[in-house]
Amino acid sequence: MKKINPNKLFLWLSILLAVITLIISIQNYSLTEKRVGDSAILYTEYNNFKIFKHSFFHLLENKNLYEYHEEEHFDLYKYSPTFALFMGVFAYFPDIIGLILWGLLNAFVLISAVKSLPLDSFKKNAFILAFIFIEFITSLQSSQSNALMVGLILWAFIFLERKKIIYASLFVTLSVFIKLFASIALALFIFYPNKGKAALSALFWAILLFVLPLIVLSFPELFQQYDFWLELLKNDKSVSLNLSVVGWLKSWFGITNANTIVLILGSAILLAPLVRISRYSSFIFRILFLSSLLIWMVIFNHKAESPTYIIAVIGVAIWYFVQKRSKLNLALLLFAFFFTILSSTDLVPSFTYDEWTKPYVLKAVPCVFIWFKLNYDLLTKSL
Repeated sequence: MKKINPNKLFLWLSILLAVITLIISIQNYSLTEKRVGDSAILYTEYNNFKIFKHSFFHLLENKNLYEYHEEEHFDLYKYSPTFALFMGVFAYFPDIIGLILWGLLNAFVLISAVKSLPLDSFKKNAFILAFIFIEFITSLQSSQSNALMVGLILWAFIFLERKKIIYASLFVTLSVFIKLFASIALALFIFYPNKGKAALSALFWAILLFVLPLIVLSFPELFQQYDFWLELLKNDKSVSLNLSVVGWLKSWFGITNANTIVLILGSAILLAPLVRISRYSSFIFRILFLSSLLIWMVIFNHKAESPTYIIAVIGVAIWYFVQKRSKLNLALLLFAFFFTILSSTDLVPSFTYDEWTKPYVLKAVPCVFIWFKLNYDLLTKSL
């Protein structure tokens, strides 16, 4: 049997993802507009991109970024003013062009990061990309920013491994200005020297990105936007699918109103392996902690939705392919493939999704089990 050439496999997977990105972008643009809830207004299938795009113009006009603009899109903008400024790169293009470019940016950052992970065999990089293929498509269909954000975190890890602290801190900070929960990725810096330099460079990038919208706003206007953002985050009661540990506990065990306790316990378990200072020199230990961190970001986010799972699935893929194979790990990987990845696709009958997958939070469950197994290994094994 002819051996698989990992370089060719990765190249063809990358080309295929780029083509699929183009096709999905065109499809989303072409789909019939629809009503949402009781609204009489018709909205596009690429509503998230519309939110991002219009946030730039709202920033220019100094409108409140964080209130409803129902005449343009449904749902709220929940990102930083800096991200709104960044979307100016796409905002002036016709929607079809902007949507394609946005999708390609997400694909490029993620694919290039997976390709650049410093693994001992490039075949592993290719297998990771192959495993996340379907989940990436699921994320792409929502025109969200999750693939971009996790790609930035992977690049931060890559630059840390290359001892390029300034670049690593830049990429982590960029991810935080997309979604605040990415700030947990700062924990990665504990494994590497020059922590003072890392802290100063992260502070520099944070200040720079914080004030960057001053290009189009005055100081009072910018701080007003940040005040609006803080109010939104404090009072956000939007509907959530609860594809998280909180949702799992509620669905399976009837445990409710435990968000804070669950988050505290989850954070403690995530950080517990850091007591094993003697293992910091092990690359496998460091990259498995990255994997744990990526899964944690999703399963302990009570607002997690199906498109968010590209972040956790990358963590699962890294967890499996960077270490020695075992029957238990393979069983858990297949569990994640069938229930986390395939459960939100058209390959699963709608009645199965409605009767089992959604009520029992089955998309989250494999990632929860894998995360506990992963942290047990980080705490007990000589990785």
